[in-house]
Amino acid sequence: MFSSPPPLAPPTSEEDKLAWLRLLRSRRVGPTTFYRLMAEHGTAPAALEALPQVAAAAGVNQYHAFPRDLAAKELAAGKRHGARLIAAGEPHYPTALRDLPDAPPLLWAQGDLTLLNKPTLAVIGARNASSLGRRMAGRLAGELGRAGHVIASGLARGVDAEAHKAALESGTIAVVAGGVDVTYPQENAALMARIAEGGLILSEEPPGLQPQARHFPKRNRIISGLARAVVVVEAGARSGSLITARMALDQGREVLAVPGHPFDARASGCNMLIRDGATLVRGADDVLEALGPSTAQPANTNPPQPADLTRAPERPKAETTSLHARILGLIGPSPMAEDQLARDLSVPAQRLSENLLSLELDGRIARQPGGLIVKTA
Repeated sequence: MFSSPPPLAPPTSEEDKLAWLRLLRSRRVGPTTFYRLMAEHGTAPAALEALPQVAAAAGVNQYHAFPRDLAAKELAAGKRHGARLIAAGEPHYPTALRDLPDAPPLLWAQGDLTLLNKPTLAVIGARNASSLGRRMAGRLAGELGRAGHVIASGLARGVDAEAHKAALESGTIAVVAGGVDVTYPQENAALMARIAEGGLILSEEPPGLQPQARHFPKRNRIISGLARAVVVVEAGARSGSLITARMALDQGREVLAVPGHPFDARASGCNMLIRDGATLVRGADDVLEALGPSTAQPANTNPPQPADLTRAPERPKAETTSLHARILGLIGPSPMAEDQLARDLSVPAQRLSENLLSLELDGRIARQPGGLIVKTA
């Protein structure tokens, strides 16, 4: 397991938040690398100043941090659309996300911010949901909402849309893969507007960004991370909903599923989850019973950090090159967990983190949701 360094203080001024945004939007700096740089350098301005040297040490020359004017334009665009940028450690930042190693350092939010720290359940499922699946999603979301839970989902067509509609009065959070001002799919434009007025639209992407395939797994980890439990209504064997359910398990959340007919491909993922131990759901009472009287996740009040990053002494270049080769020899196109890599290499977490940062800035590895690493070159 990786230890957590001392907590980072949230930005205290608009200029400080601008520096956070510049660091996060800099090339090859994702959430995990953001926290690692902040832990090592203390503040976002210091990390930005050091970033070109860090990149050069990784073999990346002429590296430039994200321009200040572009970050300022993003802040202005968010404000124009009535959205607020929330930083890790600020009061409205979701407590449920703080224990995630790859929690988003910054979130754009439009709507009722108080929903972010209320008991939340996720209801997700197939885009091409059956009529029965849509009705089940609406009934579950409505009854669970009336029982006091905020309903989170992904604003996709099908199950997601029905869950949001049923929970509009009790409270719903739509986590989107694009900007908070971008409607996707277009058929949900009216629903998105209603959620922005009475619920909450949430995204870690900049305003104006059109979602692409790579953004959806990132979006899904936030949906499951916000929730005390994830309820899957319909899902194919290789669906995004099934990936979200696996992320939920990795995050220590409960996974529940509605069974379906074996001949219906839209039910195959749910039936597989139940086979593998997910709680079978016939109605809202099954969900509430599974959660039990005390379901709150123990909150880690520190911003999520994967490793202790006290600065280490310089090592000989040959030694570093050898470790890089060993790392790249163990990982491939299939994702691998960082803690498993540390065990396989038998190296301290701090040293592994430093070398992974170097390889990430060099573009030879990439990070995926759930603390996973994949080789890119």
